[in-house]
Amino acid sequence: MVFGASSLYLVLKVGLTVSASIPVAVIAITLFRLVSKAGGRDSTILENNIVQTAGSAGESIAFGLGVTLPAILILGFDLDILRVLLVGVLGGLLGILMMIPLRRSLIVAQHETLKYPEGTACAEVLKAAELSKGSADDSRANASRAGIIFAGFGIGLLYKALNVAFKGWKDVPEQVFGAPLKAGSISCEISPELLGVGYIIGPRIAALMCAGGVLAYLLLIPMIAFFGDALTVPLAPGVKLIKDMSPDDIRGAYVLYIGAGAVAAGGIVSLVRAIPMIWHSLRDALRSFSGAGAGQSSKRTDQDIPMKWVLIGSLLLVVAIMLATPLHMNLLGALLILVFGFLFSTVSSQLTGEIGSSSNPISGMTVATLLFTCLIFLLVGWTGGPYYVTALSVGAIVCIASSNAGTTSQDLKTGYLVGGTPRLQQYAILFGALASALMLGPILIKLNDAATVYVPIAQVAPGLSTDAAKLTETASLQGPQAAQDGHRYRVWHKTDLAGGPAGKYLVDDDGKVVYLVDPGINGAYKQRPDGSEVRKYDAPKAVLMSYIIKGILDRQLPWALVLFGVMIALVLEMCGVPSLAFAVGVYLPLSSSMPIFVGGLVRWAVDRRRNRQAEHRNATAEEQSAAGDRSPGVLMASGYIAGGALAGIIIAFTAGVLSDFDTFITDWSTAHNPFFEGANADLLSVLPYALLVVVLYWAGREAVRTPLKA
Repeated sequence: MVFGASSLYLVLKVGLTVSASIPVAVIAITLFRLVSKAGGRDSTILENNIVQTAGSAGESIAFGLGVTLPAILILGFDLDILRVLLVGVLGGLLGILMMIPLRRSLIVAQHETLKYPEGTACAEVLKAAELSKGSADDSRANASRAGIIFAGFGIGLLYKALNVAFKGWKDVPEQVFGAPLKAGSISCEISPELLGVGYIIGPRIAALMCAGGVLAYLLLIPMIAFFGDALTVPLAPGVKLIKDMSPDDIRGAYVLYIGAGAVAAGGIVSLVRAIPMIWHSLRDALRSFSGAGAGQSSKRTDQDIPMKWVLIGSLLLVVAIMLATPLHMNLLGALLILVFGFLFSTVSSQLTGEIGSSSNPISGMTVATLLFTCLIFLLVGWTGGPYYVTALSVGAIVCIASSNAGTTSQDLKTGYLVGGTPRLQQYAILFGALASALMLGPILIKLNDAATVYVPIAQVAPGLSTDAAKLTETASLQGPQAAQDGHRYRVWHKTDLAGGPAGKYLVDDDGKVVYLVDPGINGAYKQRPDGSEVRKYDAPKAVLMSYIIKGILDRQLPWALVLFGVMIALVLEMCGVPSLAFAVGVYLPLSSSMPIFVGGLVRWAVDRRRNRQAEHRNATAEEQSAAGDRSPGVLMASGYIAGGALAGIIIAFTAGVLSDFDTFITDWSTAHNPFFEGANADLLSVLPYALLVVVLYWAGREAVRTPLKA
């Protein structure tokens, strides 16, 4: 539950997650050891394997929900709790069921070919713990590993609380440049969770992401400002003069579309590159289905959930999808889910074995699903609001199914290596997926509500009104502003640009618009009417999904800007550079990709030191990478992620209750704290962050001096 929640927070911030299997496995080993020391029974390697199997489900569910469902807000609809729960549960269970018949062909038959890197690394951790039971030294070493995770968790939690809740120091140091690089800027969100992400994904991917941000903030934005400075009229899709825009305004009006085009192109290129693998996966899967009725093996380590229950379960899920009214689903949509769900679950399982979960292009598969779905809807004349939700529901369920299929594959590989029972692992991840989906839905809703700003209409479109008699839906304010206004208003979902921007509005009984509801996820307003600051979530890949749906079904997309992004991705591919990570960097704020780059640099320094040692000098690149993935540095980074993200969630949840305290702390820090406000605040705030970086490097360096046994 903790790692699922932290993964959801991450995917809303930067559009990616990291594998939770190894941290969950280490925590399970430690807690069971504590029970044994208190007089209970210690766990077996198979019980630890079941715990990490169930615990890993949250990360994949969180990724699918965060990548897709916030697009509903961007399209002007509400994040209905029942819709979120249905998508999470149905997608998660469907992905697991689709993976079950593929186990023999992918995990067993191709054991030597498909390595499943995260699953193999987790198996090594479980084996090391089992071997250490008879050795006091190794028992202390295992306790030390768990201590590193808990220490990282505590440091991340404390740092984030002091930084954000108590305004101890500025959380995003920034430098905006003047001429000759006017509108160029550099910034860094100095948070523990993004530093940990960078360490885990490594220097190459982290550098590519940051390079995309550098292109956006030090080239594209200054270039747009340079050429647009002399314009006397707004340039669409912007609504005000470029010379009056801040760097963030230029990014929101123009660069986001360029980044979206680059991400879409990068995802599709990744998918096209995998076509031979897709074909082989489908062929093997069909063979597996044809031979699935041969009977259940009597050998414990070869027993799956019986095929008849897989088929019955899949059929019941499709029927449930059709009957679920919040999804606005129809027969065609359900059939598309079945076809794309099987196709991309198969692809995801095989790609995960080849390149690992972190590099698996799930977002590219989701983009392809939405493109095909929207084009089919367009051909049959299904356009307009309700079909936005239908198309997005198709994409969301397929995204979660394919993501969870990849995670299930990693877990089954771990089980295969340690002698687990596949059937029991499959039950475990089914329960883990169900529990995660039920928990993550309310968290997603609450994170959005806590950061939602109700903007007085005078700031947006003075005098805007509509016919109140046609509005049947009602709502009241949520979050911190609810304390100042308890009235209930009529809800107007405005889809055109006449008189004001499209979006959700609150209207009084006379038809006068009172508020624009700016969502917490991908909203534009970062300050409430009382002046308090709001921390929005960018949900980068969800924005891309909304652009695809609205662009195709309503033909409302600035294609020139999107094609600029497509060209950036294609040029990178022609140069032999993987474009997807770079494209995500173009889309994200540089403040988000910069701390990931810092984490990658720390990982590079630690790995470089380790690889110089005699025992690693002659190892292959794959062996060196595996040694780094098992190191205490990765455990410390995992603790940073969980602690920092959990603190962010708690702070968001308590924003309404503690709004007066937050205002008091902000006012006091602004007046008296030079680390938070003042001429030197940007420089001074780097000092506590530097301490955080040093602790992470020290943990990784300890791995060099006392390497973990595999």
